[in-house]
Amino acid sequence: MTQALAIQAGVVLFQALAWWLWLHWWPSASPALGVVALVQGVLSAMISFWIGMALWWWLIQLTFPLVVLAAVAVHWPVAVYAGLFSVLWLGYWHTFRTQVPYYPSSPAVWRAVQDCLPAGRPCRAIDLGSGLGGLVLHLARTRSDCRVTGAELAPLPWLTSRLRAMGLPNVFLRRVDYHSLDLGEYDLVFAYLSPAAMPALWRKAQQEMRPGSVLLSYEFVIPDQPADRQIHLPGMHSLLYAWYI
Repeated sequence: MTQALAIQAGVVLFQALAWWLWLHWWPSASPALGVVALVQGVLSAMISFWIGMALWWWLIQLTFPLVVLAAVAVHWPVAVYAGLFSVLWLGYWHTFRTQVPYYPSSPAVWRAVQDCLPAGRPCRAIDLGSGLGGLVLHLARTRSDCRVTGAELAPLPWLTSRLRAMGLPNVFLRRVDYHSLDLGEYDLVFAYLSPAAMPALWRKAQQEMRPGSVLLSYEFVIPDQPADRQIHLPGMHSLLYAWYI
């Protein structure tokens, strides 16, 4: 978050200088605000890419100036902005700290994770960052013999998943930071987090997960730790990675 704001501020200063020079040399040809906002977004996104920030930050940097300009142009009441901020805050919560934005997984991923559950016996599985609960609900419905837990920190997705899970006795949805959980309680741990979170997750898995359990990660790998298995999903470009403990 600090990096992103610093980039936007730096580009604003650069554009202010460029605008001053422009008006000095061509005082009758003032650039349109829309063009200025677009240049602001493109330059910020390019810098974000150059310093290695995650893809979702590039998109935020690109669109942020245009969204601000549009919001100013429509003259919405203050209550609208307060409401939008509240929804975003409840939905994303501490994303700036955890560096894990909301990444929903697809039914193809759910089916692949289901195939990785131990066959022929009850088991325990957990989705770290379970969001709206799609994977948790799928596993609970298709494997009624298994106890499926979802760990989600953001209040709004957690509440939504709780409402969706009503009537499923083998679903346990916890509003908690997964760092505080003991992964040794589970036979399967699934994560769809972000590249920044993977090194710490691997250290936690090594310390806590039991022999015979499996750690799954969709799309994101663990640096310097090749996966024991790479699972190709129908119609998907990204892979599901598995590390057997």
